Amino acid sequence: MWHNDLDNNGRDNVSKLKALIKEIEILRSKMIELKEGRYYSHPEVVAASQDLDIVLDKYQLMLRK
Repeated sequence: MWHNDLDNNGRDNVSKLKALIKEIEILRSKMIELKEGRYYSHPEVVAASQDLDIVLDKYQLMLRK
């Protein structure tokens, strides 16, 4: 039983990592789009960058587990 729980948790983590990677790709593309014709310090670009940073932090934490 314990081994089965471990397998399920492993699969769960892989699914979560894949979802985070997808979210990172989407947020990165959004930030690149927003940057077009704007400075890096533009409030919308900064907000998009912060959103991406949050998800990247979650991804890094998951990799450390």
